[in-house]
Amino acid sequence: MSPRAACRLEALGFTDVYDYAAGKEDWLAHNLPTDGAAANAPTAGSRLRHDVPTARPDETLAAVRARVDASPYRFALVVADDRTLLGRLRHAALDAAPGTAVHEVMESGPLTLRPHLALADVESHLRVHQLAYVIVTDPEGHLLGTVHR
Repeated sequence: MSPRAACRLEALGFTDVYDYAAGKEDWLAHNLPTDGAAANAPTAGSRLRHDVPTARPDETLAAVRARVDASPYRFALVVADDRTLLGRLRHAALDAAPGTAVHEVMESGPLTLRPHLALADVESHLRVHQLAYVIVTDPEGHLLGTVHR
């Protein structure tokens, strides 16, 4: 359907037409802009917070602790150079020796959600699982932010 729609739009005179082969679900999961009746519906992506401290796996706990202590959060998210989420560093882990590398004490593979989920569903998830926040990533695992209660 998508290639036919692109062809039809070109026939109607549109010049910037693309066939997004990955599809609508992928587009939404990357938190890209949308149009239409549901475009303004609240989603996880519409409530993202970007101020959570991050850490690289090779950093020392001393360096990360300073960032966590200066933030309103009691954790840091561990990311690769391309922002791929690798893990979470809980506050209790920061009590290890200051020279310890983050990768030695991080929690690998924390639960993540996608940005296109309805905000009501995210809030329900937070309540049911008694969570203060959820981590939001794109389909490739890149950190987009967090959503808090």
